Amino acid sequence: QVHLVESGGGLVQVGESLSLSCSASGGIFSTYMMGWFRQAPGKEREFVAAISWDGGRTYYSDSVKGRFTVSRDNAKKVMTLQMDSLKAEDAGVYYCNEDVKKFTSGWIGSGYWGQGTQVTVSS
Repeated sequence: QVHLVESGGGLVQVGESLSLSCSASGGIFSTYMMGWFRQAPGKEREFVAAISWDGGRTYYSDSVKGRFTVSRDNAKKVMTLQMDSLKAEDAGVYYCNEDVKKFTSGWIGSGYWGQGTQVTVSS
């Protein structure tokens, strides 16, 4: 089993940047594709970004492509989400998952989830 802890959330203004981290302990960190999801108040949890086990390939939702960057450091067991040019619609609780898969219907977090970190964007 892998224990995940998200951190880095906070309050920022529209257009500013924020960096989130997902730290893992236990299990094997470098085996699976990992990813980020977010959930805004009253909305369904949605896919944000994913990264292959070796960091060689990254994937983004259309809404964040060009503004967010996902990376991972397997030696340090941490996955990072750099968020630039934040918009009001980016607000929500961000969660990381240690085993992300893509099906015909979309991306799914099939592994363990972290507790989430709150991102608030104000104007």
